[in-house]
Amino acid sequence: MKLRLSEEDAAFREEMRTFFTTQVPQSIRDTVAARRELTKDQIVETQQILNAAGLAVPNWPVEWGGKDWTPLQRHIWHEEMQLASVPAPLAFNASMVGPVIAAFGSQEVKERFLPATANLDIWWSQGFSEPDAGSDLASLRTVARREGDEYVVNGQKTWTTLGQYGDWIFTLVRTDPDAPKKQQGISFLLIDMTSPGLTVRPIELIDGGHEVNEVFFEDVRVPAENLVGEENRGWDYAKFLLGNERVGVAPVGSTKRWLAAAKELAGDRIAGDPVLATRVAGLENELLALELTALRVVAHSADGKPHPASSVLKLRGTELQQAVTELYVDLAGPLSLASGAGDGSGVPDWARVSTPQYLNFRKASIYGGSNEVQRQIIAKTILGL
Repeated sequence: MKLRLSEEDAAFREEMRTFFTTQVPQSIRDTVAARRELTKDQIVETQQILNAAGLAVPNWPVEWGGKDWTPLQRHIWHEEMQLASVPAPLAFNASMVGPVIAAFGSQEVKERFLPATANLDIWWSQGFSEPDAGSDLASLRTVARREGDEYVVNGQKTWTTLGQYGDWIFTLVRTDPDAPKKQQGISFLLIDMTSPGLTVRPIELIDGGHEVNEVFFEDVRVPAENLVGEENRGWDYAKFLLGNERVGVAPVGSTKRWLAAAKELAGDRIAGDPVLATRVAGLENELLALELTALRVVAHSADGKPHPASSVLKLRGTELQQAVTELYVDLAGPLSLASGAGDGSGVPDWARVSTPQYLNFRKASIYGGSNEVQRQIIAKTILGL
């Protein structure tokens, strides 16, 4: 099956492709293509280039830098960015806290935070998960007690991705411990990460990297004006945020690029190995099916709200991501064990990163709402079970 765009949308795709492949530095795109870790400076530089061109936060309201694009155009923007190996705008800023502030924040909070959030002058961290509140997020225990014009925050967050770079953290905190349901009595609070009493502690991962952190709050005093929306309505805002997050976690473009590169690396081995050929062809077909599903979801999105089928995209998209990283490990064979080899090693770079990438992407089926949670949403919301 071949997808056919209208002339207008085809021209839009070409416009995006030209911008991404000519305006974002090649060194940054090469880092992404090589599946190497980006530096903070590279991520900030890319987002500021996109923001200067009005391409960083197209999902926001137009008055705050968004674009009056169709859902299909937003989909094309995202896919072409991935195909060009351009780092996407920082998700914590662009697709998580930004839309929440734009939808529920006071005018003062919007004016204070949204421009800096779009331009990545503020690096946001996400303070949702806790040691006993991951998939069961509503069980969170971090408490914010109101004292005059301030909240006093105590508790702990964990798995805070790239929190070592964070300037501010958006958090879910319990402001009414006596609420009859655990989803009630939660508020959405913005906290300056330089506040006294706030500590960030790194977590070393199985791939040897430092990507996530623990964040501790000990009598951290937060101005009440940093509350987003209404006190004790934070669960509603969290659901809004997680729905947006889920839409962007089916990176079809990136996975297609990775698979195409794997085929190139495999070269003649595919022709001489029917099992490998079947495996690659199966992944290509699965990706095509996911791409078509993504377009169907885009076509049925209304008023900028995530379609319930975004759970299907999250579930299947992360499974295929993981399958392709596993393919790289198998193609590398024994060389995949050389992840610690230096630059002077004879082991190809792609083989050296294959195992760390494989291990790193085990997380994909957990973040953004675990895949088991997505299966429950699909069963209830889509299948009516």
